[in-house]
Amino acid sequence: MSEPAAIGLRGVSKRYGTQLALEPTSLEIAEGEFFCLLGPSGCGKTTTLNLIGGFVAPTEGEIWIRGERVDRLPPHKRSVNTVFQSYALFPHMTVGDNVGFGLKMARIPSRDAKTRIEEALALVGLEQLADRLPSQLSGGQQQRVAVARALVNRPAVLLLDEPLGALDLKLRKRLQIELAQIHREIGTTFVYVTHDQEEAMSMATRIAVLSDGRIQQIGTPEQIYRRPNSRFVADFIGESNFVDIDLSRSTNGRVYLADGTPVPCAAPPPAGGRGRATLMVRPESIHLSASGDAPVETLRGRIVQTSFLGSLTRVAVACDAVPVPMVAVLSGRDHLAASDLVPDMEIALWWQPGDAVLLDESEPEKGGGT
Repeated sequence: MSEPAAIGLRGVSKRYGTQLALEPTSLEIAEGEFFCLLGPSGCGKTTTLNLIGGFVAPTEGEIWIRGERVDRLPPHKRSVNTVFQSYALFPHMTVGDNVGFGLKMARIPSRDAKTRIEEALALVGLEQLADRLPSQLSGGQQQRVAVARALVNRPAVLLLDEPLGALDLKLRKRLQIELAQIHREIGTTFVYVTHDQEEAMSMATRIAVLSDGRIQQIGTPEQIYRRPNSRFVADFIGESNFVDIDLSRSTNGRVYLADGTPVPCAAPPPAGGRGRATLMVRPESIHLSASGDAPVETLRGRIVQTSFLGSLTRVAVACDAVPVPMVAVLSGRDHLAASDLVPDMEIALWWQPGDAVLLDESEPEKGGGT
């Protein structure tokens, strides 16, 4: 028999009075995953985390951790620890005492507790700071103490509720790397809540994108980015170009804009598709050609803005067939240099058929699956 999932939600929902915070949701998170719950404020991601941690009770459904049903158990009886954005360190205790507080409550013998505290602090690189108070630490160091305190009890699951949200951008990026490294070293299942798509993409093995209390899509960062299943997901994860498609005229390998302009798309249109759909193409997939030479159909337009971003150049192109300017991002290896691209310049833009995604505008099924 295969081992049970680290976390299983079976038809779990949460309602606060008349407000449905989380629609009936079924989800499995495997042992050792770094799983991110991603979405805008009010989407249900923190509610989901609190349900797993036992801080709120589900309105309906079952919650399982390592094959044990836990939705009727209080938080302290679940093999789960949580790191909050506020860190919640005891200001009057040293770093070592903060980390060892859970072991003291569990009545772990002093000798064993000392060894485990040292191991936890070494894991987060703070073994030299055990005697300091939290007020003597930087924000990043306090965050690592909170992680060490959560890990010292060796939980089956570590829940992290936007733990980097209060830090500046440079420190956040560094700690993203450190958290991912800690996860790889210990192999504990991480469930991480964030509204920052770049943060989720940089650390997660899988991501669940939520909106309005519903999981919209679950997949690896690459799957979510390259093959989003809805306009919401495509728009929330990274930057996208969207164009309206006339499905009634579309065929395999080619679709048509509302004015009849053909554009490349490898994905076949929906069976029996009629009316309009949306085509998505990422800015880095768009190529520009001043001469108009291209291996596939092109859109023609004029440059309205170029932005030099160091290793990248962002180009906005107004096309007659598209109501909103198309955005292309060129790397330093592209044959067109930033100095070649000037406002009002006539230009052709195109993409490979496989780089375009034809979005199904029907709503995803509730729950999102596994």
